[in-house]
Amino acid sequence: MDHERVVRDVTVRLPMASTAVEACQWTVTALARHTSATVSVLLQVHDRLRCVAATGAWQVFATVPPKSGIVGRVYASGAGATVADVTADPDYLPVRPDVTAEICVPVLDPAGRPIGVLDLQWSEPVGLEPWRATAERLAGRLGARIVAFGGPPAESRSEKLLRHATAMTSAPTDWDLMAAAITAAREVSALSAAVLVLDDRHGPRLGAPTCALGELESRVRAELTEAGPGPLGQMVARAHRHGAAYTLGEAGRSPTEEYEPLVRAGVRTLVSVPLGPPDSGGLLLVADERLLRPDPTTVNLMELLAGQAWGALDRLRTLAQLREQASSDPLTGLRHTGPFGQRIRAATPGRTALLAIDVDGFKTVNDTYGHQAGDRLLVGLARALEGALRQGDELYRIGGDEFVAVLEVSRPEEAVGIAERLAEAARRTGRTISVGIALPRVGEPAELTLRRADEALYAVKRHGRDGVRLAAA
Repeated sequence: MDHERVVRDVTVRLPMASTAVEACQWTVTALARHTSATVSVLLQVHDRLRCVAATGAWQVFATVPPKSGIVGRVYASGAGATVADVTADPDYLPVRPDVTAEICVPVLDPAGRPIGVLDLQWSEPVGLEPWRATAERLAGRLGARIVAFGGPPAESRSEKLLRHATAMTSAPTDWDLMAAAITAAREVSALSAAVLVLDDRHGPRLGAPTCALGELESRVRAELTEAGPGPLGQMVARAHRHGAAYTLGEAGRSPTEEYEPLVRAGVRTLVSVPLGPPDSGGLLLVADERLLRPDPTTVNLMELLAGQAWGALDRLRTLAQLREQASSDPLTGLRHTGPFGQRIRAATPGRTALLAIDVDGFKTVNDTYGHQAGDRLLVGLARALEGALRQGDELYRIGGDEFVAVLEVSRPEEAVGIAERLAEAARRTGRTISVGIALPRVGEPAELTLRRADEALYAVKRHGRDGVRLAAA
């Protein structure tokens, strides 16, 4: 094999390429004339190695994580690899079942930083060392040509949007979702600031900041906060009534009244996109202090982003509602047995008080006036008991007319005082309750603590009801 001829054939073609991708494709095509190897060039695009040129193979890995496979290892280390037996290398990515050997060398920029890799794989015996030297020479020439074109091809804006859409879809919380949406809006639009306006029962409000704010974004948030809900409501209403809007980056043009806070913040370029439905949605504002000209494609991408963000937010809210319904009593809205079991298992000996509560004479109400009357009694009593508890105290409904309150107290007498307050609250509704109190002992299972509270409750029942009793320590 005349390796000098191989180098010449590739080198002659490189100056004729008009793009970085074309330079890679011509390199692969020229190499394929001299070797039966499967040849590929992978370049860094965002956080992955992307195959931009390759000869025929049953499987081509379109994108590879930076440290995955032999190609990822070479890229991450900046050092080439000669693998005489791929079956002995745990990092080998199977491209063809008959491959026996692989040479992979980094494609470097003039400063020696990896920007990609050149990879060759053979299925028959070959002199690997001469090919390693040739591959390194060609990778050096290819790297210089790619840098002359400005580096590896950047992600398209559509690709960026799809990548961020995945992040939004998998966001576990509203906060994570908003962070992903704002980051996506900045990156896809190439504008410097993004703000979400969300509607709630008190009117439109700014979404919470999700990361370190840039200077413009800080000013925008400050001005909109000072302006109050009026301009925010007008911007949201305008967007939902007339659709997305954008500026042309022309100096000396007066904005409509609701945008004045943005102008005071220094905004000169703006894209405004409705978010969600008119009655419960909001607004995505993407801005810059430079005079720019966003094109309709940018606006369209922001609309797609807003739609994806709202869909993900609606999913999170629906899941939260389902979780709340699953852990709440449908009649009273109180938490029920599932969360209660988790809570008492975390009880602190001597500090967590369990108050077992039973409604006196509840069966008589059901038998005399019917179950609807009984349900109304339980709902009213639940509200009264909740109102008598302190901040942080918890109330559960664990049976028909059985409730349990969980309190953190400094001494048993404190729990007794709160239990008496609950009894008084019940009396104000026209009913009475019996309350048994127990504090967990060291090493005592939570179920046994609750049983002692129940025994104290039934002692109250035996002594005339409408009272409070503390179980023995």
